Amino acid sequence: MHELMLYTSLFLAISAFILCCIACARVGNFINATKGLEWDAIANITGDLATTKKTIQTLNNRINGMHSPKIAEQELMLQLLQNQQQGKANGKTTLQGG
Repeated sequence: MHELMLYTSLFLAISAFILCCIACARVGNFINATKGLEWDAIANITGDLATTKKTIQTLNNRINGMHSPKIAEQELMLQLLQNQQQGKANGKTTLQGG
């Protein structure tokens, strides 16, 4: 029983050491990859991306607005035309406005 506990703890210690070495290597790679970047450059890139995203959203909204059906406006125009035609048929046309 004592040998099992000894080997288990040894295995856990070795696996923890290996995982620690892997983590250190990844952090080192990240530091080397971002060595040339300054915070001002990162902030400018972030701002440019936000501006581009907003422009794309605005353009998509405009395009979607062009293709949206105008059912309510079409129905109102049809009702107006029908009312005018009924008025002409009855001889009760009255001009209003202007």
